[in-house]
Formats: sequence, structure tokens, C-alpha cells
Amino acid sequence: MRIALFSDIHANLPALEAFFKDVESRDTDAIYCLGDLVGYNIWPNEVVDEIRKRGIPTIAGNYDFGIGRSSDDCGCAYKTDDEKANGKVSISFTNKIMKDEQRAYLRTLPAHIRLEFQLNDKPLSVLLVHGSPRRINEYLFEDREEKSMIRIMEQASSDVMVFGHTHKPYHRILDSVQPEGTHHFRHAVNIGSVGKPKDGDPRGGYVILHINQDASVADKESIAVESIRFDYDVEKAAKAVEDSVLPNAYAESLRIAK
Repeated sequence: MRIALFSDIHANLPALEAFFKDVESRDTDAIYCLGDLVGYNIWPNEVVDEIRKRGIPTIAGNYDFGIGRSSDDCGCAYKTDDEKANGKVSISFTNKIMKDEQRAYLRTLPAHIRLEFQLNDKPLSVLLVHGSPRRINEYLFEDREEKSMIRIMEQASSDVMVFGHTHKPYHRILDSVQPEGTHHFRHAVNIGSVGKPKDGDPRGGYVILHINQDASVADKESIAVESIRFDYDVEKAAKAVEDSVLPNAYAESLRIAK
């Protein structure tokens, strides 16, 4: 089973179109979107339409949750006064141009998707969330303490947890040794961002999750993560920001991926 997973498009239509072109050239069995379709660029309605017309199962990101409810709060963790001021412009602009039908779609997106596999004696649970199982806007960065990450996954009954929100991809394999001495390997997978990377690489990113026919929590090699980057017209997306009321800082962030 090869599952394509993507998120954090953030109204960047050129990036989304390039993503579809790339993923359609690969041999995948399923595709899921982990949210944050809107915000920070000028094409929120068009991005929603592209997702909907393909019938892609999608969960709500924090920005989708806010815009779906016409809220002026995107649940974003802005740190500086400048970031907060720019964020207010972005959510106000997005709320202003969002159409009723597309807003209604965002409002009805589920909070998570769980995939249950029965390949061996024990089930394999794959949980798709935006931020974390606990909060839609919780950041699970790569340097999170291993015990904390294992606890989050155990509480969510998740063997493979796939998420976005930080815009920084990584794959961690966590080994929780059971009382009887056996190993239970858990996979924490951040899939990065299609339309607003923050890891210094301006190319869009997504992952393909490989689950083989003998996949087991006892065998860490039976589950693999393929991290993919693709080129898109960054200047087109950045220029669209600069030609709008959105802060120019968002255009520069696309160029430098910060």
C-alpha cells in the first residue's frame, strides 16, 4: 500500500497544481489531505475547489477551522507583534474573499481520519491529524522529547501518526519496549507543506507512506516513509501576494522558505 499524504497548501494554487502533476506521475493507491487549505495567499476558493473535485479525503487544519466559522482567529501561534499584525491582515482578507459554498465545506471537515489495517495478528492503526491528536494547532516539532511523543501516540492508540502544521518534514521511529520485553515501533511522520515550506527549501513537499503486506509494529522496516520535494512557480505565488493587500513578508517567506 502506497499512500500519498499532503497538507498546508495555504491558498497557494501554483504549488497545489504542481503537486497534483507530481503525485499523479507516481504509483499510489490512496491520497489524503491533512488540512490548512487556506490563508496567506489569494486562491483559497480555487484550492478548495481543486481538492473537492478530486474527492480527496481531507481533515481540517487550524486555518480551515477558523475560516469555516468566519472567525478572526486562525489558531496560529504568532510570536512577534509584526507576525500578529500580518496574521490579522491574512485572516481578514481570506474571510472577505471566501465564498459561501467553499466556507461551508471547510466547516464540515473532520478533525481526524483513522486507517485500521489487519495484516498480522495485531492491528495497525494509522492516525491522520493536522497538529496533534490533542489539539488541531499543537506543534509537534522534531525535537519533541521521545517520551512525550510516545505518550501522545499511546493515548491516541496510534502506531503511525501522520501530521503537518509545522511545515517542517521529518520521520521518527520510536521504540516503546513492552513489559514482556517485546518492541513496539511507532512512526511519527510530519509531511511538511505543499504551499508554505519553512525548512529552508522553497520547493513543495509531501510524503508517500509505504505499508508492506507484512507490516507489523514489531518490525520497524515494514513501514517506510518517502519524502518528496517538487518544483513549482514560486515567483508566481510570491508576486500574487505582492499584488494583493497581503503583507509582502508572506511573499518573501515563499522565496526563502522560512
